[in-house]
Amino acid sequence: MAMEGYWRFLALLGSALLVGFLSVIFTLVWVLHYREGLGWDGSALEFNWHPVLMVTGFVFIQGIAIIVYRLPWTWKCSKLLMKSIHAGLNAVAAILAVISVVAVFENHNVNNIANMYSLHSWVGLIAVICYLLQLLAGFSVFLLPWAPLSLRAFLMPIHVYSGIVIFGTVIATALMGVTEKLIFSLRDPAYSTFPPEGVFVNTLGLLILVFGALIFWIVTRPQWKRPKEPDSTILHPSGGTEQGARGSMPAYSGNNMDKSDSELNNEVAARKRNLALDEAGQRSTM
Repeated sequence: MAMEGYWRFLALLGSALLVGFLSVIFTLVWVLHYREGLGWDGSALEFNWHPVLMVTGFVFIQGIAIIVYRLPWTWKCSKLLMKSIHAGLNAVAAILAVISVVAVFENHNVNNIANMYSLHSWVGLIAVICYLLQLLAGFSVFLLPWAPLSLRAFLMPIHVYSGIVIFGTVIATALMGVTEKLIFSLRDPAYSTFPPEGVFVNTLGLLILVFGALIFWIVTRPQWKRPKEPDSTILHPSGGTEQGARGSMPAYSGNNMDKSDSELNNEVAARKRNLALDEAGQRSTM
C-alpha cells in the first residue's frame, strides 16, 4: 500500500533524524568542550552524564520509538516484530534515563547539594516514573499474549495519548534543565552577557524543540498511520469484534457475480437468435 505524501514524509523524517542527531552531538560538545568532560566519581563530571543520556535516550531514542510504526518500509513486517522494536527502543531510552537520574542524585549527595527542589526536577522525575509505568503497561498488555482483546482495545487510545504527553513533557523538561544549568554555572561571564557557551546551549535547546515539533507532526498525521492488516478485526471495548461486510465476503465473489451475469446475457441472446430463426423459417414456408 502506497503512502499518501510519501516524499513529504521522507523530507520530514530526514529532517527529524538530522535535528535529533545534531542535538546529541551538541550535547556531547557542550559537556566535553565547555564542561570538562565525563566521569563517574561524584564530581561535576558525573553530573555531565545527565544531559548526555537524557538527550540521547529520553529525547532522541524515544522520538524514534514513537514514529517507528509510521515508517512505510516496515508495513510489510509483522505487527509482533514492530511491537518488539517499539518496546526495545523505549526500553533503551528508559535505561539511559534512569542512569542519568542516578548520576544527578550521586553528584548532589557527594557535594551536599539539595535534591528535588526545582520545577525541573519535579517534572523530570514525574516524566521518568510515568515513562516506566507506560513501558511496563505496554509490555504487559500489548506485547505479551495473555491480555484479553477487550483490555487492549480499552487501553490503546490511553497508551497512545499518554505516550505523546510524556514525550512533550520530556521536551519541556529538557529545555528547563539546560536553562537551569546555564544559570547556575555561568558566573563570569554571566549568562545574561551572551557568552559563547550560553549561545551554544541555547542553540541546543532550539534543536531539541524543533526535533520534538517534527516528531509531533509526523505522529499526528492520519495519512501516515500504519494501515490495518487485511485480516484484522475491529476491537470494541465491550469485548466484541466486528468485520466489515466487504471483508467478510470471499475475494472471488465479485468475479462469480460477473461471470453469472455474463452467462445470463449470453443465454438471453441465444434465445433471441433462436426465436428469430424460427420466425424466418415460418415465413419461408408460407
